[in-house]
Amino acid sequence: MKFIGVIPARYASTRFPGKPLAVLGGKTVIQRVYEQVASILGDMTFVATDDERIYNAVEAFGGRAVMTSPNHKSGTDRIEEAVRKIGGDCDVVINIQGDEPFIQKTQIEEIIRCFDDAETQIATLGKPFDKEQDFAAVENPNSPKLVVDNRGYAMYFSRSIIPFIRGKEKAMWMDSFPFVKHLGIYAYRTQVLHEITQLPQSSLEIAESLEQLRWLQNGYRIKVGLTDVETVGIDTPEDLQRAEEFLKRL
Repeated sequence: MKFIGVIPARYASTRFPGKPLAVLGGKTVIQRVYEQVASILGDMTFVATDDERIYNAVEAFGGRAVMTSPNHKSGTDRIEEAVRKIGGDCDVVINIQGDEPFIQKTQIEEIIRCFDDAETQIATLGKPFDKEQDFAAVENPNSPKLVVDNRGYAMYFSRSIIPFIRGKEKAMWMDSFPFVKHLGIYAYRTQVLHEITQLPQSSLEIAESLEQLRWLQNGYRIKVGLTDVETVGIDTPEDLQRAEEFLKRL
Protein backbone atom coordinates (compact mmCIF):
# COMPACT_ATOMS: atom_id res chain seq x y z
CA MET A 1 0.00 0.00 0.00
CA LYS A 2 1.37 3.40 -1.02
CA PHE A 3 1.13 6.32 1.44
CA ILE A 4 1.90 9.99 0.92
CA GLY A 5 2.03 12.74 3.53
CA VAL A 6 0.69 16.23 2.81
CA ILE A 7 1.18 19.14 5.21
CA PRO A 8 -1.24 22.05 4.66
CA ALA A 9 0.36 25.41 5.48
CA ARG A 10 -1.22 28.86 5.26
CA TYR A 11 0.56 32.15 5.88
CA ALA A 12 -2.53 34.16 6.84
CA SER A 13 -3.29 32.66 10.25
CA THR A 14 -5.56 34.94 12.29
CA ARG A 15 -3.88 34.25 15.64
CA PHE A 16 -0.32 33.91 14.33
CA PRO A 17 0.35 35.33 10.84
CA GLY A 18 3.35 33.70 9.16
CA LYS A 19 3.35 30.82 11.64
CA PRO A 20 4.88 28.21 9.28
CA LEU A 21 7.94 30.45 8.83
CA ALA A 22 8.40 31.22 12.52
CA VAL A 23 11.79 30.01 13.76
CA LEU A 24 11.90 27.25 16.37
CA GLY A 25 15.32 26.11 17.54
CA GLY A 26 17.06 27.47 14.46
CA LYS A 27 14.65 26.00 11.91
CA THR A 28 11.26 27.13 10.66
CA VAL A 29 8.21 25.41 12.07
CA ILE A 30 7.31 24.02 8.65
CA GLN A 31 10.80 22.54 8.20
CA ARG A 32 10.56 20.76 11.55
CA VAL A 33 7.16 19.30 10.64
CA TYR A 34 8.42 18.26 7.21
CA GLU A 35 11.51 16.53 8.58
CA GLN A 36 9.47 14.56 11.11
CA VAL A 37 7.10 13.32 8.41
CA ALA A 38 9.87 12.65 5.88
CA SER A 39 11.64 10.44 8.43
CA ILE A 40 8.84 7.93 7.72
CA LEU A 41 7.53 8.80 4.26
CA GLY A 42 10.71 10.09 2.62
CA ASP A 43 10.20 11.85 -0.71
CA MET A 44 6.48 11.11 -0.55
CA THR A 45 6.17 14.12 1.78
CA PHE A 46 4.73 17.39 0.46
CA VAL A 47 3.73 20.81 1.76
CA ALA A 48 0.49 22.22 0.30
CA THR A 49 0.45 26.01 0.53
CA ASP A 50 -1.18 29.10 -0.97
CA ASP A 51 1.78 31.38 -0.29
CA GLU A 52 4.95 31.77 -2.34
CA ARG A 53 7.01 32.60 0.76
CA ILE A 54 6.20 29.22 2.27
CA TYR A 55 6.66 27.47 -1.08
CA ASN A 56 10.09 29.03 -1.55
CA ALA A 57 11.15 28.27 2.03
CA VAL A 58 10.26 24.59 1.61
CA GLU A 59 12.11 24.35 -1.69
CA ALA A 60 15.12 26.09 -0.09
CA PHE A 61 15.56 23.43 2.60
CA GLY A 62 15.15 20.66 0.02
CA GLY A 63 11.51 19.83 0.62
CA ARG A 64 8.72 19.34 -1.90
CA ALA A 65 5.89 21.88 -2.11
CA VAL A 66 2.69 22.30 -4.10
CA MET A 67 0.95 25.64 -4.72
CA THR A 68 -2.80 25.55 -4.10
CA SER A 69 -5.72 27.95 -4.23
CA PRO A 70 -6.02 30.63 -1.51
CA ASN A 71 -9.78 30.08 -1.37
CA HIS A 72 -9.94 26.74 0.45
CA LYS A 73 -12.04 26.67 3.61
CA SER A 74 -10.17 23.78 5.22
CA GLY A 75 -6.85 21.96 5.18
CA THR A 76 -8.65 18.89 3.82
CA ASP A 77 -9.75 20.83 0.74
CA ARG A 78 -6.21 22.13 0.24
CA ILE A 79 -4.81 18.61 0.51
CA GLU A 80 -7.29 17.26 -2.03
CA GLU A 81 -6.18 19.84 -4.60
CA ALA A 82 -2.52 19.07 -3.88
CA VAL A 83 -3.09 15.34 -4.35
CA ARG A 84 -4.71 15.96 -7.73
CA LYS A 85 -1.71 18.05 -8.76
CA ILE A 86 0.83 15.54 -7.47
CA GLY A 87 -0.86 12.71 -9.37
CA GLY A 88 0.43 9.16 -9.12
CA ASP A 89 -1.35 6.17 -7.71
CA CYS A 90 -1.19 6.59 -3.93
CA ASP A 91 -3.63 4.54 -1.87
CA VAL A 92 -3.72 6.65 1.31
CA VAL A 93 -3.09 10.34 1.99
CA ILE A 94 -1.94 11.39 5.47
CA ASN A 95 -2.82 14.91 6.57
CA ILE A 96 -0.29 16.26 9.09
CA GLN A 97 -0.97 19.68 10.58
CA GLY A 98 1.63 22.30 9.68
CA ASP A 99 1.81 23.53 13.28
CA GLU A 100 2.84 20.20 14.85
CA PRO A 101 6.67 20.31 14.82
CA PHE A 102 6.91 17.50 17.36
CA ILE A 103 4.76 14.96 15.54
CA GLN A 104 6.39 11.61 16.26
CA LYS A 105 7.32 8.73 13.97
CA THR A 106 5.35 6.39 16.21
CA GLN A 107 2.20 8.44 15.65
CA ILE A 108 2.55 8.31 11.88
CA GLU A 109 3.25 4.58 12.09
CA GLU A 110 0.12 4.09 14.21
CA ILE A 111 -2.13 5.87 11.74
CA ILE A 112 -0.62 3.80 8.91
CA ARG A 113 -1.43 0.60 10.85
CA CYS A 114 -5.10 1.59 10.91
CA PHE A 115 -5.24 0.67 7.22
CA ASP A 116 -4.35 -2.94 7.95
CA ASP A 117 -8.11 -3.09 8.44
CA ALA A 118 -9.61 -3.17 4.94
CA GLU A 119 -12.77 -1.43 6.21
CA THR A 120 -10.89 1.71 7.26
CA GLN A 121 -11.92 4.64 5.10
CA ILE A 122 -10.48 7.43 7.25
CA ALA A 123 -8.12 7.19 10.23
CA THR A 124 -7.15 9.52 13.04
CA LEU A 125 -5.46 9.38 16.45
CA GLY A 126 -6.59 9.70 20.04
CA LYS A 127 -4.63 10.04 23.26
CA PRO A 128 -6.07 8.99 26.63
CA PHE A 129 -6.11 11.86 29.09
CA ASP A 130 -3.64 11.38 31.93
CA LYS A 131 -5.56 10.63 35.12
CA GLU A 132 -3.11 12.84 36.99
CA GLN A 133 -4.12 15.85 34.89
CA ASP A 134 -6.38 18.55 36.22
CA PHE A 135 -9.95 17.79 35.13
CA ALA A 136 -10.01 21.22 33.49
CA ALA A 137 -7.96 19.69 30.65
CA VAL A 138 -10.85 17.35 29.86
CA GLU A 139 -13.41 20.15 30.15
CA ASN A 140 -11.44 22.43 27.77
CA PRO A 141 -13.60 22.88 24.63
CA ASN A 142 -10.44 23.52 22.59
CA SER A 143 -9.46 19.87 23.18
CA PRO A 144 -12.08 17.78 21.35
CA LYS A 145 -12.93 14.41 22.85
CA LEU A 146 -13.92 11.21 21.08
CA VAL A 147 -15.58 7.89 21.84
CA VAL A 148 -15.10 4.67 19.89
CA ASP A 149 -16.99 1.45 19.36
CA ASN A 150 -15.72 -2.01 20.26
CA ARG A 151 -13.83 -2.28 16.96
CA GLY A 152 -12.00 1.02 17.37
CA TYR A 153 -14.15 3.13 15.05
CA ALA A 154 -15.19 6.63 16.07
CA MET A 155 -18.77 6.99 17.26
CA TYR A 156 -18.63 10.73 17.95
CA PHE A 157 -16.31 13.70 18.48
CA SER A 158 -17.26 16.59 20.74
CA ARG A 159 -15.95 19.71 22.41
CA SER A 160 -18.10 18.69 25.37
CA ILE A 161 -17.10 15.95 27.78
CA ILE A 162 -18.17 12.58 26.39
CA PRO A 163 -19.46 10.42 27.89
CA PHE A 164 -21.33 12.05 30.76
CA ILE A 165 -20.78 10.02 33.94
CA ARG A 166 -24.12 9.74 35.68
CA GLY A 167 -24.40 9.42 39.42
CA LYS A 168 -20.83 10.45 40.29
CA GLU A 169 -19.21 13.71 41.29
CA LYS A 170 -16.94 15.16 38.60
CA ALA A 171 -13.97 14.63 40.88
CA MET A 172 -14.51 10.89 40.33
CA TRP A 173 -15.01 10.97 36.56
CA MET A 174 -11.36 10.46 35.59
CA ASP A 175 -11.34 7.21 37.58
CA SER A 176 -14.61 6.08 36.03
CA PHE A 177 -13.87 6.22 32.30
CA PRO A 178 -10.81 6.55 30.03
CA PHE A 179 -11.55 9.91 28.40
CA VAL A 180 -9.74 10.30 25.06
CA LYS A 181 -8.43 13.50 23.48
CA HIS A 182 -8.58 13.78 19.71
CA LEU A 183 -5.34 14.62 17.92
CA GLY A 184 -5.72 16.42 14.59
CA ILE A 185 -3.88 14.06 12.28
CA TYR A 186 -5.93 12.26 9.61
CA ALA A 187 -5.42 9.76 6.83
CA TYR A 188 -7.83 9.02 4.01
CA ARG A 189 -8.07 6.47 1.25
CA THR A 190 -7.54 8.61 -1.84
CA GLN A 191 -10.99 8.07 -3.32
CA VAL A 192 -12.59 8.86 0.03
CA LEU A 193 -10.62 12.13 0.20
CA HIS A 194 -12.03 13.14 -3.20
CA GLU A 195 -15.55 12.24 -2.02
CA ILE A 196 -15.59 14.02 1.34
CA THR A 197 -14.37 17.31 -0.10
CA GLN A 198 -17.53 17.38 -2.25
CA LEU A 199 -19.84 17.15 0.76
CA PRO A 200 -21.67 20.23 2.06
CA GLN A 201 -21.22 21.20 5.70
CA SER A 202 -23.39 19.12 8.01
CA SER A 203 -25.54 20.25 10.92
CA LEU A 204 -23.30 18.56 13.51
CA GLU A 205 -20.16 20.03 11.97
CA ILE A 206 -21.66 23.52 12.10
CA ALA A 207 -22.82 23.02 15.70
CA GLU A 208 -19.46 21.82 17.06
CA SER A 209 -17.15 23.38 14.45
CA LEU A 210 -15.51 19.98 13.90
CA GLU A 211 -15.01 18.99 10.27
CA GLN A 212 -14.82 15.26 11.01
CA LEU A 213 -18.48 15.27 12.09
CA ARG A 214 -19.41 15.95 8.46
CA TRP A 215 -17.80 12.66 7.51
CA LEU A 216 -19.44 10.69 10.31
CA GLN A 217 -22.83 12.22 9.61
CA ASN A 218 -22.51 11.11 5.97
CA GLY A 219 -21.75 7.52 6.97
CA TYR A 220 -17.96 7.37 6.57
CA ARG A 221 -16.09 5.16 9.03
CA ILE A 222 -13.17 6.65 10.96
CA LYS A 223 -10.70 4.22 12.56
CA VAL A 224 -9.00 5.56 15.70
CA GLY A 225 -5.45 4.63 16.56
CA LEU A 226 -4.24 5.32 20.08
CA THR A 227 -0.99 7.00 21.08
CA ASP A 228 0.55 7.86 24.42
CA VAL A 229 2.60 10.71 22.91
CA GLU A 230 1.57 14.29 23.65
CA THR A 231 2.46 16.78 20.94
CA VAL A 232 2.94 20.53 21.28
CA GLY A 233 0.90 22.36 18.67
CA ILE A 234 1.57 26.00 17.85
CA ASP A 235 -1.41 28.32 17.47
CA THR A 236 -0.04 31.55 18.96
CA PRO A 237 3.30 33.31 19.57
CA GLU A 238 2.99 32.20 23.20
CA ASP A 239 2.77 28.59 22.04
CA LEU A 240 6.01 29.11 20.11
CA GLN A 241 7.72 30.20 23.31
CA ARG A 242 6.45 27.09 25.08
CA ALA A 243 7.67 24.97 22.17
CA GLU A 244 11.15 26.48 22.52
CA GLU A 245 11.20 25.39 26.16
CA PHE A 246 9.90 21.94 25.20
CA LEU A 247 12.64 21.61 22.57
CA LYS A 248 15.33 22.41 25.14
CA ARG A 249 14.13 19.50 27.29
CA LEU A 250 14.38 16.94 24.49
